[in-house]
Order: sequence, then structure tokens, then C-alpha cells
Amino acid sequence: MIELNADVGEGCDDGALMPYLSRASIACGGHTGDAASMTAALRLAAEHGVAVGAHPSYPDRLGFGRRALVASAEDIAAWITQQTEALAEQAVRLGLRLAHVKPHGALYNVAAQDRKVAQAIVQAVTAFDPGLVLVGLAGSQLVAAGRAAGRIVLNEAFADRRYQSNGQLVSRETGGALVTDPDAAAQQARALALGVPVIALDGTPLRIQAETLCLHSDTPHALNIARAVHAALNRG
Repeated sequence: MIELNADVGEGCDDGALMPYLSRASIACGGHTGDAASMTAALRLAAEHGVAVGAHPSYPDRLGFGRRALVASAEDIAAWITQQTEALAEQAVRLGLRLAHVKPHGALYNVAAQDRKVAQAIVQAVTAFDPGLVLVGLAGSQLVAAGRAAGRIVLNEAFADRRYQSNGQLVSRETGGALVTDPDAAAQQARALALGVPVIALDGTPLRIQAETLCLHSDTPHALNIARAVHAALNRG
């Protein structure tokens, strides 16, 4: 009904999650990641037949890319290009090709709402490889900018995160932002896959149209969540 993806190469147990995934976004040096971690994640994905993509971010290792930085469009484009290129170089050494680009953390959230940031990302990805798919928050400015530029885009939703009533993700700094109960995550995932409204943090029903569904390897109980979500999505 919907594909399952995860953000990997971030120091968690990626190998346990891979059997449940169709797509993996690999940290490529901005918030974390180096040649060794990128290569390890690429090899794991290849072993399980999982499509791979770049997961670039603000260059902020101290804040794990979860702090928005003041930056020009040129800065953002350069960071996207540099980090995507770093992963692509490792992929080529293994005979692999990148399939997509998905921004990480604060850059992902800013690009969801800021048209200029979204356009900078789209332009950088297009210049690097126009065949790469763009993955962004469902209904976001990044998705709109990608479509306007003729790029293939995937609207993304989340099984392990709560939403605001406007469709944006609840900040990780807010209590209840993470869905850590596997049954609750599975219920939200199935609702998203079926186009059934999910319940925002304030109780508002929210309908989200998405083609890909994300899990985070650093969410508490991540493996149990992956198992429960996978089972829910494959239930008849």
C-alpha cells in the first residue's frame, strides 16, 4: 500500500531495521556520518535490496542537524551538493547508484515551510542529478518546488511522530512528539496508508496523502515499531 523508509547511518542498529525497508536515507557528513559509516550503510542496504539516498543537513554535528542555521540559498545548495556527492562517491565504489535525496532534521522542517529554501534544495539536486527523487514532508513547500521543477517527488508521512493540526511535525522538544508505542505507531501507519485521518497532537483529525512512510532508528523501541508497522502495512 505504501513503502517504508528509514533514516540510517546515524549510529543506531541499522541492520535490524533493513529487512523491513524499501528505502534508506543515509547521513552523509552534515549532522553525522563519514566514509566508513556511509559505506557500512550502503552495504547493508545492498544486502537487503533497499534503495539508497542522501540525507543531507545543516552542517551542525553538535546539534545533530536539529537546529536551523541562518544561511543563504547558495549556502544551502552547496551543503546539499557536497553531502550528496560524498555519499555518491562511496556508492560508486560499491557499484551502487543513489535513488533519492531527503533533507534531515531542521533543514527538512524549514524546507517544508520556506519556499526559497525548498527551491535551493531542488535546484541543487537537479544540478547534481535530475534523475534523483526528492523526498519531503507531505504537502510541503519542498514537494511543491520539486513538482514545479519537473522532478519526481515522494510525499512522506511518519509512523513514529505526532503532527500539528496544520500538517507540520510536532517539535521534538514538545512532550508527546514521538510515538514510542509499537501498537500506536502501527495504527498510525495503517491509517496513513489507507488515507484515513490521523489524530494530531491537539486532537484534530488530519488527512495526509503520502507515498512513503518514515521510521527513525533512534526512536525508543525502534525495532519493535518497525516490526509492528511492517505487519500492519502487510495485513490484508
